Order: sequence, then structure tokens, then C-alpha cells
Amino acid sequence: MIKHFLTCCLCVSFTITTIKAQETFVPQKSAEVKIMLDKPVGDMYPMWAWFGYDEPNYTYMKDGKKLLTELAALSPVPVYVRAHSLLVSGDGTAALKWGSTNAYTEDSNGNPIYNWKIVDSIFDTYIKRGMKPLAQIGFMPQAMSTHSEPYKHFWKPGDPYSDILTGWAYPPKDYNKWAELVYQWVKHSVERYGKKEVESWYWEVWNEPNGYWKGTMEEFFKLYDYSADAVKRALPTAKIGGLNIAGTRSENAQKWTNAFIQHCISGTNYATGKKGSPLDAFLFHAKGNPKLVDGIVRMDMSPQLKDISTGFKIASSYPETKNLPIIIGESDPEGCAACGMATNPQNAYRNGTMYSSYTAASFARKYLLADKYNVNFLGAVSWSFEFENQPWFYGFRDLATNGVDKPVLNVFRMFGKMSGKRVAVQSSRMTPLDAIVENSVRGEQSEIGALASADKKTAAIMLWNYHDLDQLETAESVQVSISGIKAKKVTLTHYTIDSLHSNSYEVWKKMDSPQNPTAEQVTALEKAGQLETIGNPQKLNVKEGALEINISLPRQAVSLLKLDW
Repeated sequence: MIKHFLTCCLCVSFTITTIKAQETFVPQKSAEVKIMLDKPVGDMYPMWAWFGYDEPNYTYMKDGKKLLTELAALSPVPVYVRAHSLLVSGDGTAALKWGSTNAYTEDSNGNPIYNWKIVDSIFDTYIKRGMKPLAQIGFMPQAMSTHSEPYKHFWKPGDPYSDILTGWAYPPKDYNKWAELVYQWVKHSVERYGKKEVESWYWEVWNEPNGYWKGTMEEFFKLYDYSADAVKRALPTAKIGGLNIAGTRSENAQKWTNAFIQHCISGTNYATGKKGSPLDAFLFHAKGNPKLVDGIVRMDMSPQLKDISTGFKIASSYPETKNLPIIIGESDPEGCAACGMATNPQNAYRNGTMYSSYTAASFARKYLLADKYNVNFLGAVSWSFEFENQPWFYGFRDLATNGVDKPVLNVFRMFGKMSGKRVAVQSSRMTPLDAIVENSVRGEQSEIGALASADKKTAAIMLWNYHDLDQLETAESVQVSISGIKAKKVTLTHYTIDSLHSNSYEVWKKMDSPQNPTAEQVTALEKAGQLETIGNPQKLNVKEGALEINISLPRQAVSLLKLDW
């Protein structure tokens, strides 16, 4: 281990301890990053404050409530939450890639019985924390399914993914009954939470109809029409959208998406017989594709960014959709949150700082892609939550394990400290947008990139050292030149996520990876899971609106330089 003592031009020192990948430290030319606080390029809107998960019953369980409380606290605006299976039949017992609420059953004569107890407990948990549902209308109740058996699945990591597609994935036997269920749900929500509150939600129909739907495309459009009409009958000012397609960049997904938009614009509505169907928001999915190469995880951001590019391009190509709010309903490094690294070794990136740096680098590009296509980008749902009562650091795609926050969650804490306007940045080591969309980060050098914001009395600079290969390398020096500071003095706080800071996983490993940690160990892990600073805040003098700060940035690390005045 070595210590690098780095001194900025104003004689402010930081001591950063990093893990060496080589025996001797060979100085390299500094990466040069320029931040122009007086050159805004767009709003620093919190499109990152959206989260989702497969298992809705985790919502009101111990660790689920704890994590939701933390997510609500890290964001300056209400966080939106999306969950699957809100209308699935069952007793509410949680399982991997499964959830149920028993909202709809029928008596012996086929008459509907509505039971909102579990659905309410889910939405109550959100609302009490100031969060908002991205309310997913799905999936099919057993009594309504055209293929009611088999219904509950018993999937586990390593099983074929198709095993989850049981009776809940089929069309309804009676679309009018389905519509009445949706109507009653929205009506009940208005009665329980109030018209103004429910008006602030988004409703969306189903999930990934090119994978999670065992009907035809036309049957899905019919389901959407009946659902949207029911929502609007219950609350005319409600916002509803679709279609949350999977693999947006693929030819099949584009066929689905274009057909869906055209149906909503000018198709014959299956429910009303009129022209078109309500579409208040446009949703699609975006996923990356990590692989194991010679025993090393190699990430691939390109498929995810191509999905986003394709979705933005399609939305901007129609006059009727180019200004609609766009929500990336799932936006992640890969597809299966419940597939741990024991069965899917390419997912070993999830516990440590690889997930953190990937998140920083990819979210920065989402802003740039929205700028490029000039779309109304509202949110990107990180399909990453927590898995209740599972092994510690099993390698699920989650934000916390057994109530302990993982490094990736601290990136969102950093985002929560950024506000105002995004400002111009330049970096000698940042991959151009078109190049990273096409090839991710595969060269000999890692990427040292930046995203910066400026507000009335504060500024924030996020820096990352990212590469697709999950390998440690010697930390690199980064020279950060900041101009356009409208103050004579500032207070600098340096937050970081690396092997020694904001990293519960490394602390857990140093404990010999206990699966039954003591109360004292849990307390230490919880502390290590929080966002940490390097040293104490420093008061700096600003000369002619400019400041230079030198830091050391290990590979896969993320730092946030926060200036306050």
C-alpha cells in the first residue's frame, strides 16, 4: 500500500491511500479535466431518482423499508418506484422473481372479489416516505388468465429463465373484467391517497411484451386500450404510458415499438372503437452485456447505450411523441437482477466498485444522449433494490445486502448532491459519446470522465476512472481546473468511492466474509456502506474565478468534489 500526497495550487493537501497493482509506482501524465461553471449546457434534472424490482413483497419487509427510507432521503425530489406483479394472485409470500397481492379473485359464480390490502401496504410504504409509484398494471390474476395452470413458478438462480413464464403472463379471458379491475384499482387509489397525489403518479401497462407476454402483439394492444381507458375513466387526469419493450435496439423491439406508437396515434381503439389510445409517457428498456473473459469480468456499456439511443430516436421521430416524457423503465448493466455470481460469474461486478464506476459513466451519457436527440427525458429506472433474507454479498444486482448499503448506492448519494445546471466539461481521457456508444471502453487506457453541475451557492464535480475490464491498476493523478467560480472563497468537500472508502464489501471481506456477522460487525458494515469523505472540508481561496485541484483516482473509483460558498 502506498500513500500519495497531492497538493493543489492553493496548498491544500489530500492524503489518499490506494491499493497498488504493481510493486513500484510509475508516475504517469496527469489526466486533465476542465470544468467551466459559467457555461451551462442543460438542467441537472434528477432522472436518476427512479428505482425498481421484481419482488413487490420486499417493499414492506424490514430491509425493504430501510432501503426505501434511504433512497427517499438521498434525493432532493420525490423518488419514483416501479415493481412487478402488483396484480398477481397468491398469499403475498416473497420469492425470487415472484410476488403477489391477491388483488383479484372470483367467487364460485365468477363474480369479482377485490382485495387491496397488500397493494395498499406496498403503496403506503412509498407514500409515507414521499415517494411516487410508477404503477405497473400487471400481471394477470389466476382467475382471469386464459392459461391459469401452472401459475406460481419456483424459479431459482441457474434455472432456465423461461421457467418464470407461467399463467400470470397470458391474456385475460374477459377484457371487460380486466378493465373493471383496473378501474376499481385506480378509483380506490384516488379514494385512499387523494386526487392530487394520484395525478402525480405514472401508470404503465405490463412489462416487456416481447418477452413477458404470452399473447400476440394485437392482443397486447387490446390489453393496453382497455387498461388506458379504465384508468382515464377512474381519473381523467391520470398519466399512463407504455410499452416498456425489452432490447430496444433489436429489430423485433423496434417493430413492436413503432407499431405500438402508431396504434396509439391512429389505430382503432379496442375498448372504445375510437381513433387512437391515450399515451402520456413513452417507456422502454436498456441493458448492457457483461461477459467473463479469461476469468475476468468484462463489462459492455454499448448495448445499453444503443438501446437508449434507439428509444430516444424513435420517440423524436413522431410529432405526437417527441415531447412526451420519456422513462427508461429499466436501465442496467445487464438483465437479471436475481441471477447471482455463483450461477452467473459474469455478474461478479455487482458487489464492488466496478458497479459504481459503470453507473457514473453510463448515467453521464444518458444526459448527453437526451441532449443529442432533444427529448423530454424524465427518468431512468435502476432495476436494483434488495433481496430479503438472502446470503450476504451473494452477487445479486442490488443496492444493499441484508440492510447494508453497497458501493453503488453511494453514487446515487453523490447524484443527490448535484443540482442546478449541468455545465461544460472537458477531459483529456473522456471517451467521446459516439465512440462509447459504439464500443464501450476497451482501449489500453481507462476512461477518466466528469459530470459537473453549478447552482447559486454550490457546485459539484463527479469524476470516475472506468474501464470495461474489472482489473485493479495503479491510481492515476487527475488535474481538475475549475473556472467561472462566482466567489472569493469556497469550502471543498471530497467524497469518494474506492477500495478504502464508501465500500462495505471490502470491509466485509476483511472480516473473512462472515455469513452470520456479529452485531458489532453489522454496525461496522453499515458505517462502511455510507458515503465517505477524504479528510475534512477545506476552505480555499479563489483567484480570478479559478481553482485547480489535484487528486488521485484509482481505477473503478468515483469521486465528487463539492464546492460551497
